[in-house]
Amino acid sequence: MKKLLFILIFCFTSSIFADETLVKISKDLPYFYTYHQGKKIKVARIQDPQNRLNDDYTKTSRECPPFCIHPMRVNDKVETIGELEFIKYMQDKDALIVDARLKSWYELETIPSAINIPYNIFENSDQKKIDSLLKLLGKSNGDFKNAKTLVLFCNGIWCDQSPRLIRSLLKYGYPPSKLKYYRNGFQGWKIFGLTTVVLKENKR
Repeated sequence: MKKLLFILIFCFTSSIFADETLVKISKDLPYFYTYHQGKKIKVARIQDPQNRLNDDYTKTSRECPPFCIHPMRVNDKVETIGELEFIKYMQDKDALIVDARLKSWYELETIPSAINIPYNIFENSDQKKIDSLLKLLGKSNGDFKNAKTLVLFCNGIWCDQSPRLIRSLLKYGYPPSKLKYYRNGFQGWKIFGLTTVVLKENKR
């Protein structure tokens, strides 16, 4: 009788605590947690299989130039990654997720845990400011031995902002092995229905 009772209790509690995630990130990862500006964020996919995008990221065609389809690789030595690799870096304390878009875009909506380094910061700053930024990213005593791994993204495969930032970083000596290019960008992230954070209300 006790054995039967134990089995019934086990089955009941297992059904309560079983993961009910319908749309998982991957077979073994239903969701995970990260931090954005000190706030804990659950990152998951939208659970409605009928969900459709209804914003600017539904567009299939943008005028080219400037919004042309970009090559798979920014540089032969810089790795291009997909969503699952991107997510692994989100959980890596030694990596920084970098939104390379302008601050106004970053503040409207971004990927959780991303910091904002606008693509044009190297183009519009003096050497002193550039040196300060590189120091914050781990450059010390003239080398990048302790530099952070930077995982960069912008709006998508038609967006030139993260490629431009990557090229600027390479120009200033950042190790290509410590730069990762998430080519699908924000549009790819949204197509998978993954969690985003809104920092300011969109009044456009």
